[in-house]
Amino acid sequence: MAQLRIKEILKEQGISQKELADRIGFTYSGISKALNGNPSLSTLEKIASALGVEVSALFVVKKVFITCPYCKKAIPVQTEEEEV
Repeated sequence: MAQLRIKEILKEQGISQKELADRIGFTYSGISKALNGNPSLSTLEKIASALGVEVSALFVVKKVFITCPYCKKAIPVQTEEEEV
């Protein structure tokens, strides 16, 4: 399961979970369950719209690195997830 960064975005924008819930027509307990569980695509779309971001911005992007066998440096690799 992908990790969500909705709480991080809320903090960055200075928005409370209660305010987000009000914006999308959820109860506080409803938004809490969505943020701590596995929200549906339609819920993610509502949240993204309320926060003014793309749905993809709600997910944590993990950087993937490989180690050069010669110099032992970490080299970042672009994944399919990053291309979306």
